Amino acid sequence: MTNALDQVRAHVRDHFAGLEPDSASVTFLGTEPIEVLRFRETDGVVHYVSLGCSRHPMTDPTQILSDPQLGPRAEVVLSLRDPGPATGIARTLAVLAASPAVDGLVLTVDALVDLGSPLWASPSRVPFTGVLLGHSDIPDLALQAPRDPVQFLSATPVTATEAAWVRLKGAGAMRQAWQNDGVDVLNPNRPAAQPS
Repeated sequence: MTNALDQVRAHVRDHFAGLEPDSASVTFLGTEPIEVLRFRETDGVVHYVSLGCSRHPMTDPTQILSDPQLGPRAEVVLSLRDPGPATGIARTLAVLAASPAVDGLVLTVDALVDLGSPLWASPSRVPFTGVLLGHSDIPDLALQAPRDPVQFLSATPVTATEAAWVRLKGAGAMRQAWQNDGVDVLNPNRPAAQPS
């Protein structure tokens, strides 16, 4: 499976025009390491990409038998504009990426994952405690059959208020509210949206 992770790494590097990422490795008790790649673009946007979530297919933990080859595979992408002195982002992304192995979550587009605590530490208050998953700009990576392709899911930080709105109205309504209000979801210092 290391070969597949090498393919994922090369695929992501190609997407970012061969930029060489910084990386950090995070290990949780009883799980294989999750690496977090950090790509810093010239426009100030920093992309954090997990590497290791796709090592195994995501399966429903209630299934009695699961196929070690078949099932959806994903990596998580968190993008922020000028995150500044924020710390702990790599660990948060690793927690998200490890959640299929640790908690049996199946990460999919429009899924809301509430971590219950600030996503990173910063000198100013961080209101974001969860993420809304969606399509990222990184195209899927086909793996050798019969394995499913690796999907790259964007993780948009959300506040508790926004998470409640997603639960009530749905992911599409939240994205529409952001668009209507001109919210820059890449801004780590943005105020919470106040959808009506």
